[in-house]
Amino acid sequence: MKSNPIFVSLANLVQFISDGDKIAIPKDTSGVAMSATKELIKKNLKNLHIVCVPIGGIQADMLIGAGLVSTVESSAITLGEYGTGPRFLQALKNNEIKMLDSTCPAIYAGLQAAEKGIPFIPLRGIIGSDLLENRSDWKVGENPFSEDDPIVFLKAIRPDVCIFHAHSADKHGNVFVGRNRDLITLAHASACTLVTVEKIIDDDFLSDNLRAGATLPAIYTSAISVAERGAEPLAFGEEYAEDQEFLTKYSIAAKTQAGFEKFIASWLSA
Repeated sequence: MKSNPIFVSLANLVQFISDGDKIAIPKDTSGVAMSATKELIKKNLKNLHIVCVPIGGIQADMLIGAGLVSTVESSAITLGEYGTGPRFLQALKNNEIKMLDSTCPAIYAGLQAAEKGIPFIPLRGIIGSDLLENRSDWKVGENPFSEDDPIVFLKAIRPDVCIFHAHSADKHGNVFVGRNRDLITLAHASACTLVTVEKIIDDDFLSDNLRAGATLPAIYTSAISVAERGAEPLAFGEEYAEDQEFLTKYSIAAKTQAGFEKFIASWLSA
C-alpha cells in the first residue's frame, strides 16, 4: 500500500519530474502551481509533454517559452482577456512543438479512462470535425450494441506527473480541493501527484463529513509543499484576485522571445 505523501520544499518538489515526462496541469481557475513553475524553469527540464486539463494558460505558455516543452496536448492555450498565449503561438508557427489538438470533453474522457484503469474510452461529438485527421491515436469504430452507430475511441491519458495548487493539506497529507473536483480525476489518472498548498492544518479532513467529499486522500498524493499565495499572479478562489498588472505586462513582453526572457529573468529573481 502506498505510504503517505512527504512534505518537501518547492525546490525538492520538482525533483520528482524528469526530462521527457508527460506532465498534466490544470486550467487557470482550478489551481495552478505557479510558484512551482518557477522551480521547473530553474531546473531547465527538457522534452516535456504537457497535458492541459482541459486548456492551458500562462503556466503552459511560460514552460513553452522557456524551452521545456516538446509536445502540447490541449484544447487551447489562452491568457483569457489578455489574448492567446504568445510563446505557444510562436512555437506553433515555428514548428518547435508537436501539437496534439483536442477538445475539453476528450481531455477529461482520456483521463477518466486512465482513472478507471482501461486502455480507451468512447466519446461522441468528434465525428465530422477535422480533429480526426490530425489525431492518428484516435480511432473510429462501431458501437458494439447498435448497428450503424460509429463512435470515436480515445486512448487513455496517463500522465507521469500532475502538479497543482490547492487550498490546504492536513497533517496526514490529505488535500482539500474544494469544488475543483477535476483535480481528483487528475490525481487518480497520474502516476505521481505533486501539490502546493497555502497551508498545512493540524487536522484530519477525511474525518469531517463537510470536507471529506472535497478532499483528495493522501494515498493519491506523492509530495506536498507549502507555498503561500502559490497560484499568483493568477486568482485563487476567494483567497486572492489575479494580478492584472503582471498579466498585462507578461502578455506584452512575451510577444517576442527576447522580451519573454527578460521578463522571466526578472520574475525568477524576485
